[in-house]
Amino acid sequence: MNTGITSVLSRVTTTLLFIALAGCTKSPALQQLKGFAQGTSYHISYWSASPIDAQAVKKAVDNEFATIDKLLSNYRPDSVIEVFNRSANTGSQEVGPEIVQLARIASAVHQASQGCYDLTIKPLFTLWGFNGERPSVPNDKAIADTLKQIGMAKLTPVDDTHLSKKQAELQVDLSSIAQGYSVESISRVLEKHGVNDYMVEIGGELKTRGHKPDHSSWRIAIEKPLPGEHQLHKILSMPQDATLAIMTSGTYRHYFDANGQRYGHILDARTGRPVTHDLVSVTVAHADPVIADAWSTALLCLGQEQGIKTANAEHLAALFIRLQNNQLLESQTDSFTTLNILTQP
Repeated sequence: MNTGITSVLSRVTTTLLFIALAGCTKSPALQQLKGFAQGTSYHISYWSASPIDAQAVKKAVDNEFATIDKLLSNYRPDSVIEVFNRSANTGSQEVGPEIVQLARIASAVHQASQGCYDLTIKPLFTLWGFNGERPSVPNDKAIADTLKQIGMAKLTPVDDTHLSKKQAELQVDLSSIAQGYSVESISRVLEKHGVNDYMVEIGGELKTRGHKPDHSSWRIAIEKPLPGEHQLHKILSMPQDATLAIMTSGTYRHYFDANGQRYGHILDARTGRPVTHDLVSVTVAHADPVIADAWSTALLCLGQEQGIKTANAEHLAALFIRLQNNQLLESQTDSFTTLNILTQP
């Protein structure tokens, strides 16, 4: 999901020096790529002590974004997932190994979240208008009728490249997991080109490996999860000896107000309605961006009490932020505390 995380790398000079035993030597140059993809912005920073063909890296990154878009985009009628959605066919359909693997991960998160997280929720997003320009509150009958059209149990992996629907009108929305997949895919592109130190950020979702050229840690900013604000809340100092993805879901960016009540875009697949608890943001840290992406949405859906309980049971490193009486209250799972990456601004 696209929330709350921005790189603080731009606040630090990119001309870095270190002192070698033989004297003062210039650090390897930090390479940066940025642009727009998947309806959002992306920023990539990387460096290497060995020669790297920067133009070849850029071309490979651009090609990977195009491949992902053709595969997972719910806004392209010719994408693989949208062809699957439009097909009123309950037989086996080829979608490729990538989508099947995403469906398997989502199914596991669906079960562990007691059904709160669900990839087949697309008709509900359409009903509430969250994928359009004019969201509105549907009536109870419309919600009940739409709930009959969804259900992860109706989406079945046939084998490693095929899915089937148990209900012909079933539709899949990959937005809660696609950016995690994209971050991982772009990271693999860098690694294939010999890059071992990088930060990949797409729409606020990111992954780091290694460190910056001066051997300091990549530092990531968490925004205050408040509507209309873009203020620094906390900073994460990323580990240098392991890859780590940071994925955040929040209720404070995508919402609408009606009849004196605020409705966020995080929908509970069990009720067909937006969540109403005071949990406004969940950040998940995990080696796998896909798992982190799915779980950040699932834990936000579950709310503070059940979310913390589930995250600890699943050994997830997660940071929960609630909004109570205009005060932001933080809670951490045991695994997040053990990471020891949270620092003050």
